[in-house]
Formats: sequence, C-alpha cells, structure tokens
Amino acid sequence: MNGLNPATATASAAGDRIKLNVGGKLFETTVPTLRSGGPDSLLFALSNRSGHDPVFIDRDPEVFSVLLSLLRSNRLPSTSKRFSNQELIDEALYFGIESHLRAALAPSRLNGIDASLFATVKPSSDGVVSDFNAIESDGSLWAAHGGQITVYDWNLSHTATARTHLDFINSVKRIELDVAAVGSLHGSGLHFYNLANGRRVHSTEWVDPSDVRIYKARVHAIADSVDSVYASFDCHHGENCVLMIDKSTMEISSEIGRMPGNSAKYMVPTKLTYVSELGLLVGSSVTSGAFGYSGYIRLWDPRTRNVVWETMEPGSGRSSRFGDSLADVDVDLDVLALLKICSKSGDLAMADLRMLTEDPWLYLKEKNPSLRDVGRNGGGGGFAIHCYRKQAFVGRGGELEVWSRVEANGGERIVSEEMYRRNYMDKLEDSERGAIKKIEGGGDRLFVTREDVEGIEVWQSSHNSGAVAAS
Repeated sequence: MNGLNPATATASAAGDRIKLNVGGKLFETTVPTLRSGGPDSLLFALSNRSGHDPVFIDRDPEVFSVLLSLLRSNRLPSTSKRFSNQELIDEALYFGIESHLRAALAPSRLNGIDASLFATVKPSSDGVVSDFNAIESDGSLWAAHGGQITVYDWNLSHTATARTHLDFINSVKRIELDVAAVGSLHGSGLHFYNLANGRRVHSTEWVDPSDVRIYKARVHAIADSVDSVYASFDCHHGENCVLMIDKSTMEISSEIGRMPGNSAKYMVPTKLTYVSELGLLVGSSVTSGAFGYSGYIRLWDPRTRNVVWETMEPGSGRSSRFGDSLADVDVDLDVLALLKICSKSGDLAMADLRMLTEDPWLYLKEKNPSLRDVGRNGGGGGFAIHCYRKQAFVGRGGELEVWSRVEANGGERIVSEEMYRRNYMDKLEDSERGAIKKIEGGGDRLFVTREDVEGIEVWQSSHNSGAVAAS
C-alpha cells in the first residue's frame, strides 16, 4: 500500500481528512471515523499514515462503502441488503472490524410477543434434527442429525460437521469451546468430540464391578457446570443414575441418585439442569400412556449426593392440583424458579427454587383477555416448555406461545397468579407444521424443532417488530 508505514509514521491530527482508493473508487473520510474501527484494525493503521496520496486497497468498493457507513453511524445502510451477510463478514474480517458488523447484524433483544420465524436451518444430510444445543453467549448452534454434529456460528453460517462413531445421536451439549458431549439411546456411553478436528477425545461408561447388570448403559440427558459434566444413564433393565464427570480429568467423580427404574417414580431423568447459583442439580422425567401423564422433579446436592427436594405427580404429597400431572418442566435460571405445564388443564405453574415446600406451586392465571377461551388445533402432540430471558416459551402440539413477566411500577417483582401474560407467537399456518419437539434459546434467538420435520426453526425479534420475513 502506497505510503503505509504505521510503525514509523506519526498520527494525523484528529479531524484531518484522509483519502482511500478502494478498488479504483475514491473515498474521503476523517481520521476519527477510521480509528473508530479499533486499534487492531487495518483502518486504524491507515489513519496513521503520512502523505496525502490516496492509499490503494484492492477490495470491493461497493461493500467498503457499506462498512464505511457502518463506522460513521453504527448502523448498516439500506444498501447493505444488496449483499449477503457472508460477503459483508468476509470484508469486515479483512479490515478488522468484524465486531462492529456483528453488533449491527445481531437481532434485537428477544421479545417473544413480537418475535417471528426468521429462517430454518437445515443440515445437508439427515435433515431431521434429533437434538441441538443453542449457545447462550452468541446464538450459535450445535445440531445433531443422524450420527453427525453440525456447528453453525453466530451468523448461522455452517462452520463444521463432524461424523461420530454413533449411528444416531439423541443428546448433544457443548461443554467447552470446541468440545461436545454426545450420547445415544442406540449405543452405550457418553462421548466427547472435538469438533475442530472431528476427533473423539474421551468416552465415559457407567460400570459397577459389584453389579453385573450394569453394562452398555445409555445416556438420556446431559448438563454441565464450570467444572463438571452431568449425564443420566440407564441400562436395559431400568437401573439408572446420574454420573458427575470432572472436566479437568474427564474421570467420574461421583454417582448420584441411583434408582431401580421399575416405575415412573424411578425412571431415568430425561432432563438435567445445573443451577450454579444454588449449587443444585435438577432432574425430571415424564412419561405418558393410556392413563395420562406421570413424572417427577428431583433436586440433588452434587456435593453430598443427597436429594434435597422432590415431587412425584400424581401420587405423592399434598397437591392443589392432584390428578393434573406435569407434562413438562424447565428451570428459569434468571429468577431461580421451576415452571411446569399441566397435562390436563394446560395451565402453567411456578415454584420458587429457594422456597420449596410440599406443595410450592403457584398456578398462573390467563391475564390476556384476548386469549381467554381461545384455542387452536396446533397439529396435536404433547407439550414442551423452555425458560429464557425471564420468559416461558411453551409448545402445545404445534402451537408456540410465550408467557412474559409483568413488572410492577419501578420494576419490582410481584409474586402473584397474574405475574405472567400469555401471547401466541405463531400464526395459524405456523402451528400446522407439526408438533413441537424442543425449544431452546441462544443469544437473542429462539430455536424450535418439530416431530419428524426437517431443520431447526429460528425465531427472533426484528428491529421493526416482526418486519423480518421468513426465508
């Protein structure tokens, strides 16, 4: 580049104009604009050059015009729509201003009442996704399909696909930057894969030398904390437990909650969540049959391996809704609460994790008058619930709805039956695509899979309240 010598040249005075020749097109801007790209960017280095001849940069001038406008206003101009996100990202990487573009491309804060279907992510093979893990920090996605795991970055661009030794993956969880823990109901053990190179780095089997029945145990659910991985295992005769695995050594550090598995009360946990603020592991299991739903919620202290609270539905303890068993449950980590959806009434109930009693449930009332006595046939199927960003996202058959917390004046939290307001997120045609299988939030996106339907739906709020069309 003509005249570029950042190591020796003195910086131009703030407010000086500087000219750049990008791909044969002349641009004139100011030193502060170039320096807003950050001290590690190529543009910052260009702002330090001496001389007045334009620096020639052999890049696309039309895309550069978009990026220059971004630096000037912190927003993308309307002309950015002429280019794909990947084209913009490639140029932003070259100029060293990817973080600015990433902030501009990010969806607005996820608000369920104005979120809409933005896109559907479909793996290139085995398009029906068996499980996925949405990454909360940036909205990236790890999807299991068949025996493969595909990674999508913050822009939902494909970055890697790893083939595992398993024929079919039922559980996947990212536990480190490039490491996934995976399990299968068609094969034994918990396996750890480095998706950067596609290699299996470790495997863990549940064994008990004193009990010959414990062999070829399968993984049903995975959770993790800063220093441990938790996985629920069961054997073909029903014996089950949760293993705690030390991340630093990849060795089993303890066996938690071993149960015989001969009834719904003792079935293997199919959901696990670690609550770091309380140091507790939450496990749950729900079964359904000709006589309805039954299941349990159980809290363990991993340090002592003791159960600190549990409930079975139906059939144990005192319950204000006896017979209306839970159909699904999730943990709201933001407000330290359990939320369950009832199988018969469809009502939502909440329990404070810090004040669990024999019957801790507060049943939420329908606060939105427009939805009272309104029902839609959403394609049949069961229930799914996921808590994210102080919202409860609920799937009823094919319908997708959100329960949003209602804050009092001054932002105070009111613990009452009317502390949430319910709204549909989907349109009728959305609900007819199939029964919702799993819901999970990541970044400012909500990800949804449906029974026997290819791909993962991506829901997000637009900057103009639903102006983003589905692709």
